[in-house]
Amino acid sequence: MVLKVEQLTKAFGGLTAVDNVDLDVKEGDIQAIIGPNGAGKSTFFNLISGFHPSTSGNISYKGESIEKMQPNKVAKLGIARTFQTTNLFEDATVMDNVIIGNRLRTKSGLWDAILRTKREQREEEESIQKAYESLEFIELSHLADAPIGSITQEQRKRVAFALALATNPKLVLLDEPAAGVNPDETDGLAYLIKKIAKSGITVCLIEHKMSMIMSLADRIMVLNQGKRIAEGTPEEIQHNQVVIEAYLGSEENEPANA
Repeated sequence: MVLKVEQLTKAFGGLTAVDNVDLDVKEGDIQAIIGPNGAGKSTFFNLISGFHPSTSGNISYKGESIEKMQPNKVAKLGIARTFQTTNLFEDATVMDNVIIGNRLRTKSGLWDAILRTKREQREEEESIQKAYESLEFIELSHLADAPIGSITQEQRKRVAFALALATNPKLVLLDEPAAGVNPDETDGLAYLIKKIAKSGITVCLIEHKMSMIMSLADRIMVLNQGKRIAEGTPEEIQHNQVVIEAYLGSEENEPANA
């Protein structure tokens, strides 16, 4: 298992956002997490990536306990994260935004930057090269010099993928990667997610678009009110009556077979 979550719980005062959740993510899989709004999905990601400390439970990445680690240390171990809303520097170029990802792996400090040491120059070149490779992977290298403020929402989603890939991860957490894009663009993002998985990176994603999830995921975990109510293959989840009543059959969500 690349990721093992055991009895994970997070309480905010009187509200238990994640309630005693277990999850095993196999290396190379695309693991999906679904559930109604407010089910605890993003909080679950925040716990894994170190943005929130857990109230109780354990999170292990490749056998190492990480639930008390800070986000930068979790990222250095090999876990990258994207967010529902793309957090990019609007006035910077696409390339400059992606370069930040590889800087996580560099060792140069303030004096290296001031004195332009050989280490600083070498690591700068390495970061630029990694950023360009990541942009080529997500098929946006032709926009490397474009300001973030000038590109589309779908292209911003791709840049967020590239930023995550530039950290050289082994596991990526994608929080609603297709939110706010049209069906054709959703298909393009689904293709990229498959491409990421085929490159050897394990993927764990949260998404509300059920047709996308059912075509992508190897396994799906369903959360409702912070609790895990089901886990299985897409086919098993589609025919799980508890899931249908709690989520898939809700009129406010896209049907599973859409």
